[in-house]
Amino acid sequence: MRSFGEILASLREERGIYQKELAAILKVSVGTISNYENNIHFPDQEALIQLAEYFDVTIDYLLGRTPYRYNPEVLRQECVPGTTVSDVVEVIQHFNPKNMASLLDFVDLLQLREKAESSSREDSAND
Repeated sequence: MRSFGEILASLREERGIYQKELAAILKVSVGTISNYENNIHFPDQEALIQLAEYFDVTIDYLLGRTPYRYNPEVLRQECVPGTTVSDVVEVIQHFNPKNMASLLDFVDLLQLREKAESSSREDSAND
């Protein structure tokens, strides 16, 4: 399990910002960010909320409680009108292993089709 400091440093590096920039966003010193990343000090509740919002992850992800970084708001997004991501998850979590494997095969096929269509559109735009 990764520590809070490792997760924070990783998120900051992914975002391509320095400790100084993150410190300015949180209105703390660079030393405070360094202490967070080195697990010397731990942020208070408000700082945790700010970090989760800034990096668009859950506090559970920041704390290393889950490997899933998606903000729960993703579950409220509509896939198609009238159907949310949460609705889809609710359906598929009850699939048996055979149907789940079939669904994943179909998803792979759709991803290939979308990639081919995207490539075709790019080729058409370049002509």
